[in-house]
Amino acid sequence: MADAGVEEPIVAPIVENVTEAAVNGTGKPPSTPEGMALAYGSLVVMALIPIFCGAFRSVRHQQQQKAAGEKVDTMTSKDAAMFPLIASCALFGLYIVFTVFSKEYINLLLSSYFFILGILALSHVFGPVISGLVPASVPLETYQLHLLRGTASDRPPHYLVNYGFTSYDLVCLTICALIGLWYLIKKHWIANNLLGLAFAINGVELLHVNNVQTGSLLLAGLFLYDIFWVFGTNVMVTVAKSFEAPIKLVFPQDLLERGLEADNFAMLGLGDIVIPGIFIALLLRFDHSLNRGSNIYFKVTFAAYFLGLMMTIFVMHVFKHAQPALLYLVPACLSAPLVLALIKGDIRAMLQYEDHPNSEEEKKEEGADDKKASKKDK
Repeated sequence: MADAGVEEPIVAPIVENVTEAAVNGTGKPPSTPEGMALAYGSLVVMALIPIFCGAFRSVRHQQQQKAAGEKVDTMTSKDAAMFPLIASCALFGLYIVFTVFSKEYINLLLSSYFFILGILALSHVFGPVISGLVPASVPLETYQLHLLRGTASDRPPHYLVNYGFTSYDLVCLTICALIGLWYLIKKHWIANNLLGLAFAINGVELLHVNNVQTGSLLLAGLFLYDIFWVFGTNVMVTVAKSFEAPIKLVFPQDLLERGLEADNFAMLGLGDIVIPGIFIALLLRFDHSLNRGSNIYFKVTFAAYFLGLMMTIFVMHVFKHAQPALLYLVPACLSAPLVLALIKGDIRAMLQYEDHPNSEEEKKEEGADDKKASKKDK
């Protein structure tokens, strides 16, 4: 069972089986082998879906940004190096908060916050699907929301908000809001999973690392972060058990016995999905840059992620102890493409590949321009 808790949809990776009565003393009966197999198998499938869908959506998102000439936001090497430190501060901060204050009020605040984020995430992911299911009898109307700054006579107008949407978008938003309310009121595991999948797909699609070096640095830093906070302290497990928000995927191990009212959950933190998924999506974009039509680096690393996840579940089940999933996922996801690149002779191309090759240069030029401007002012 995997559990997690850190900031926003990007959460601390942890795989933990805390439902065994002998381990946590909850008094729940041990799960049947069939129930455990169904639960863990479902979690694995739910982990693979966001990475697969999010990776291909990230390619489309990159193409749309380039076509529109938009400024691309990517994670720099500095961001990747600082992320484990920021995540550690956030995790320890949550630990202090849960220790000092009542969990009930904190989780109410967090649930409200993730309720809003969840509606937006669901709308972004499932909007095209829901819009396609709207009956043709429903009229398609277009709306434009404008918020101007200044007087009407200003030329050209300065838009603070210029957002277009359709009546189908309103239908989608309403359905997503109902799912969000379902989770907010009932905390049902199916509603939790719908929100969690939306967060994970959005994370893999929209969070980009610019090159393999930055992605490797991010994975290596969180590899050490995960090991320290799981094996070195009880902070990760405490926060994971206290944090009530759709930041994990869950599946009941007693579903066969109790149906939809089952409550003996196996869990997988979204960080175990999103963090490796960002790197795997980068490799898919690298495959597209090679123009070979095979997506071989994506397929091999995707398979390595699956094997790493299975190893995590196996070790957790054997030792009945919390396992940092990235301990197994990071070596798998880093070694697989590296070995393949060495075999195919693509190591130089892989290390030189950048999603947006001019982004770092533009930043350096902007910094140089700022220095020149400051000298002129003096």
